[in-house]
Amino acid sequence: MSQVIGYVPGVYDLFHIGHLNMLRQAREGCDVLVAGVVSDEMCILAKGVKPFVPLEERLAIVDAIGIVDATYAEVTPDKLDSWRDIGFHKVFKGDDWRDTQRGRDLEAKVGSVGVEVVYFPYTAHTSSTELRRVIAAS
Repeated sequence: MSQVIGYVPGVYDLFHIGHLNMLRQAREGCDVLVAGVVSDEMCILAKGVKPFVPLEERLAIVDAIGIVDATYAEVTPDKLDSWRDIGFHKVFKGDDWRDTQRGRDLEAKVGSVGVEVVYFPYTAHTSSTELRRVIAAS
């Protein structure tokens, strides 16, 4: 059997334990792991905020921790674009996406090419959004 390629997309801004947990869990679910680091423009489109840390630095941080086999700059909102470039078999997401419209849309879209969506527990007590809120309040 060929190697299972996993894809774990994220902004990875203000890198924290939730990011680390997600990468570690994804690593266990595949043979080759690619981290998709969402571009500044895609983050603004999806979340309405620009990351504090520039894309090139976020790519370097995720690459340097030694969990992933490769990093990929995600520059379009369509996961099928990423799939065409990488050819992954599984995409890993936090379970805050499970049973939501965006999760169902992702499952349908990548499922159309045989990709499985795997959900992991979301680290609710630590998020870049929460860190950003605390920084802005100080």
